[in-house]
Amino acid sequence: MNLITECKEFWNDESGLGTIEIVLILVVLVGMVIIFKKQITTLLNNIFKQINNQAKEVY
Repeated sequence: MNLITECKEFWNDESGLGTIEIVLILVVLVGMVIIFKKQITTLLNNIFKQINNQAKEVY
């Protein structure tokens, strides 16, 4: 009886749930960055080119 009660308590324990959620979110984000690496690089390069061109106009 005591073993069954302990197993139920262990199953219902949610103390580490926040950590697991954060790790899963990070895994999804890293996967998306790997998949869309080329598009992200192109987008950032275009943004920095526009910033650089507009900065030259100020000077």
